[in-house]
Amino acid sequence: MSSESGDEGIRINSEGQVTIPAELREKFRLHEGDEVDVIEAGNALQIVRREGSESRGRRLTGRMRGRASVRMSTDELMGLLRGE
Repeated sequence: MSSESGDEGIRINSEGQVTIPAELREKFRLHEGDEVDVIEAGNALQIVRREGSESRGRRLTGRMRGRASVRMSTDELMGLLRGE
């Protein structure tokens, strides 16, 4: 088996896991924690991004929500970011 990246292929480990090469993860904007499905397409398997799964940004903001120690309004925060 060979991948689009031109390497020797991808091996399946003893737990049935594969590692998607970095250049393909970058090309298809796949990040740690992204949900994908493996689907059968004729005599091939395809890895596809799971529809409706949270994006990396949504996961990160979800983890950060409620952790700030200082309460600021949006206007105050924007002023701080702009150096006003």
